[in-house]
Amino acid sequence: MPRIKIEWLNCDDAVRVEKYTDSHNSDGSVMEREEEGFTYLACQQLEYAAGDKYRITLEHPNRYLVVQMDEALYPSLVYVKGNVWEYELPLSYKQAYPEKAFVGVKHYVTARYATDCEISQYRNLALNAHDQKHDSSAFPHAHANVETRNDPTFFARNAIDGIYANSSHGSYPYQSWGINQQADAELTLDFGRTVELDRLGLVLRGDFPHDSWWREVTVVFSDGSEERLHPVKSRSIQYFDIHPRRVEWLVLKRLIRGDEALYPALTQIEAFGRNAL
Repeated sequence: MPRIKIEWLNCDDAVRVEKYTDSHNSDGSVMEREEEGFTYLACQQLEYAAGDKYRITLEHPNRYLVVQMDEALYPSLVYVKGNVWEYELPLSYKQAYPEKAFVGVKHYVTARYATDCEISQYRNLALNAHDQKHDSSAFPHAHANVETRNDPTFFARNAIDGIYANSSHGSYPYQSWGINQQADAELTLDFGRTVELDRLGLVLRGDFPHDSWWREVTVVFSDGSEERLHPVKSRSIQYFDIHPRRVEWLVLKRLIRGDEALYPALTQIEAFGRNAL
């Protein structure tokens, strides 16, 4: 089994050290660990600080991992391009996360290589609770040409975080991708590798009458093909079977509003299929 290393780093890329207030061990515990296949970090007396991040280093590049960087986040199956993935703790973006995320002095985080069964299974390939605003080399990754007021509760990453609450808007658990009323708004979902898709799901934000909705959504795929979806005004998940295709990314664009309300938004996108192995 290949090796995997995790480090907790500060804003200067130095490894954090847990100092014990009730121990004769003056050196403390260095927050790094390297193992075969699975690794973790745990502490009881160390608080997060601005600029902190976790760094995962792989023995071999381009691997599938299952990661959980906070107990309040869902574990995520991600594809890491290269040998290194850094997860910057979103301490200044916490409005879109649970209140108990990234707080306190007791922490337990894990990272492991995904199993062959996990890698090959049919699933929602868009889901990634650990996506970040910028490209961090872990996929899937969502980004957009507009995010309302650069507010974290309207970042594109919110549309793949696995939180489906859509009867309101704003902070957790009602975060969404907000388009700031921009007519040419587009969201890109980058898988980071080739995948085989045959079904899409959309959860439109439904804070009616504040919100509008989209009666037509065009999906452009990396192979040059397109699909036109026709959602209805509903808070439910809406599924669309599509012609099977092998792609590396897709873009939602040409979003046509269904009524005169000003604020259509996307709570979740799902993309079902398998990794092209």
